[in-house]
Amino acid sequence: MKQYDLMILGPATRDVNIDYTGEESRIVGGAVTFCTPAAAAAGASVFAAIKANPEDGEVLRAFRLPEEDRVILPSRYTTEMRNEYFSADRERRRASCPRQSDPILPEEVPQVPRAMTHLAGLLYGDFPGVLIESLKAQGKLTADIQGFLRCNEDGKLVFHDWAEKRKYLPYFDILKTDAAEAEILTGLSDRAAAARQLTAWGVPEVLISYNTEMLAFDGTHMEVFPVRSRSLAGRTGRGDTVFGSYIAMRCLGADLKEALRYATACVSLKMETPGPFAGTREDVEAYYRLLY
Repeated sequence: MKQYDLMILGPATRDVNIDYTGEESRIVGGAVTFCTPAAAAAGASVFAAIKANPEDGEVLRAFRLPEEDRVILPSRYTTEMRNEYFSADRERRRASCPRQSDPILPEEVPQVPRAMTHLAGLLYGDFPGVLIESLKAQGKLTADIQGFLRCNEDGKLVFHDWAEKRKYLPYFDILKTDAAEAEILTGLSDRAAAARQLTAWGVPEVLISYNTEMLAFDGTHMEVFPVRSRSLAGRTGRGDTVFGSYIAMRCLGADLKEALRYATACVSLKMETPGPFAGTREDVEAYYRLLY
């Protein structure tokens, strides 16, 4: 059986995005959708396990992976998301969720050999605690904290601190948050201080995304790289792209600084074009040489 560097596990979504001018677009989204091509472009061998309604053929067609490298985990519904943006930089938005997919259970996860599993979640309830425990027993585990803080309350999306954070944070080898999520978790608005607090709570390595820079910390070394996008047309999927490329680089043996350098250049390039990252590692390196 093929050995993979990385399994990316999570729900795909049917997204309706409305920009600040009122223009509407409909795409297949979700963290798994944006993480997967970014990780594959870096050179990692990737398996995608996608939670969605199996009759939703558009979801599967959105993944540019060979058939043997992907699988649909059946759900009654494909998650539906609606994003209304109120500014050109897409930093201000209102999100809602008319439908949420079923939780992913341990017995659903394909037993494919891999070095790392990433929980590419969207909403609280996507990943029950028993799944975290099961996956950690199988090898390295990473997560985007969004899937544990963002809650669907009758279609309205609100953020709450994670009641079980002190129990489960040490299960993750690398954790991704954005600046606002880091503050919810730690109570600290300073990103460097929040990263230090998370490692003190048992997370070995943290990546914190922000609109102007990306920060990574492993308990000893802290690195920061600036975002250099010339356009924000592809702002949606920023956090998933940077983390997909970052964990791929870490799987491939890059140190913290090199992984963050590459991932920040990748997400800077991706944000210039809507949709999942469609470039190559060579494109990212050329972009870095041009703008950094």
